[in-house]
Amino acid sequence: MARSGTPTPAAPPGRRERGFEPASRLMADRIRAAGEKRGFAVAGLLTRWPEVAGTALAGVTRPVKVSYGREGMGATLTLLVSGAHAPMVEMQKEALRARVNAVYGYAAIGRILLTQTAATGFAEGQAAFQPAPPSPPPPDPAITARAAETAAPIRDEGLRTALEALARNILTRRKSKEGA
Repeated sequence: MARSGTPTPAAPPGRRERGFEPASRLMADRIRAAGEKRGFAVAGLLTRWPEVAGTALAGVTRPVKVSYGREGMGATLTLLVSGAHAPMVEMQKEALRARVNAVYGYAAIGRILLTQTAATGFAEGQAAFQPAPPSPPPPDPAITARAAETAAPIRDEGLRTALEALARNILTRRKSKEGA
């Protein structure tokens, strides 16, 4: 009989069924525990934030924590927002709350609290808000015309469009290599 003060040895780890085990299965418990420490019972809110919030809001916001009140319902989601975008996010809070609650599957989030910060600062590396990528410059009209001329004999519209795009890409690369 073991004393109450001595720990009992843990059971040996079970044998795997067959082959390798996916890394996601090995890390799932640890990721869930880390998320739950910050109040994120649904880790999908963190991992799929751009899908939940939309690309425009995800570029300027980051979920920081979910804090639950004494009643258990109506939690508060705290978002980190760059200062200049805070008024825009403030106007979209109700729509964002509805999207977040759709991830949870019930009305888990009662309110959203915004914390304004600079693009860099106390959460160095964690809250870097990247600006939108620059749009590519319009293609050169001479290259576009030459690509259309190359694909003109093709009768199928979809194939012709695809070949024009391919020719435009090849001609643009050649031009950039010659200019460099």
